Formats: sequence, structure tokens, C-alpha cells
Amino acid sequence: MTEFSVRPARTADVRAIQALLEPWVQRRVLLGKDLVVLFESVQQFTVAEDADGNLIGCGALHVMWDDLGEIRTLIVADEWLHHGVGRAIVDRLEENARALGLRRLFCLTFEVEFFSARGFEVIGEQVVDPDVYSQLVRSPDEGVAEFLDLAHVKPNTLGNTRMLKTFD
Repeated sequence: MTEFSVRPARTADVRAIQALLEPWVQRRVLLGKDLVVLFESVQQFTVAEDADGNLIGCGALHVMWDDLGEIRTLIVADEWLHHGVGRAIVDRLEENARALGLRRLFCLTFEVEFFSARGFEVIGEQVVDPDVYSQLVRSPDEGVAEFLDLAHVKPNTLGNTRMLKTFD
């Protein structure tokens, strides 16, 4: 149970991504996503699969601004926790971020230790300049609202930690 591979998601993976997500939604750790939203964002996802081709993890990279992205919907199947799956997915998402020209990655997480070990640091409220803030606040994306720590998303973020990684 130690062999797995990481690759870009395909549309055929979307239902399996939703199946990975559902237990975490039930535990109130992650917010649910409608199937249509997952299909619309499939190109953002990286997946991990075992040697038999079963999805065992996923994560998405969402671009927020010219140098800023978010790692979101990072999930590893319970039986694959602590086998390097999450680390491999985050590594691939960081590669994708660099290829896009991003220099900063945000995440909203309960897994502070995991992300700290990968160079993420806890952040305060003001991490973009006022001009960028004025543009980001117009986004309808809930993840952007969480990044900005807007009041209307506070019930969704209770207990989560906002973290940021900056790289060259």
C-alpha cells in the first residue's frame, strides 16, 4: 500500500473527487461542492491514485491574483494518511503554481503542522496592499473571501488557520 502516482485530474475523476470530499463535508471539516462546480474546476485539480487506479487523494490550485494562489480541497483517503500522499499532491501543486508565475500560496486549514512543515506560515488579516484588496473583494469566490477574512464567511472558517507560503 505504498505505491501511488500523482497526475492532473480528468473529468472522469470528478465523481471520485466528490466521493473523497463527502466524508470531510459530513465531519464539517470541508465545505461541500456541487458536482457542477467540481467539473468547472477540474483543471485546477491534481489527484493521487493507487497502483490499481483508485483515487486516494486530491488537491486544487486556484489562482487568486497575479502572484497569489490558493491550495484548496486537499484530501487524502483515511487509509492513505501518513504515506506521503498529501505531501506529493502539495509538491505538484507548488510546481504548477511556479509554472503559472505565482510566488505566494494561501491555504485555510486545520492541518497547521502539515502545512508548517512545508514552509507555510500563519498570517494575519492584511496580506495584500489596499489596491489588490479592492479588486479581490469583488470576487464572488468564497475562497477569496476566506483569504480576505470577510465577515460573511466567518462561520465557515471557525477553527481554521489562515496560512501563506512565499517562494522564489
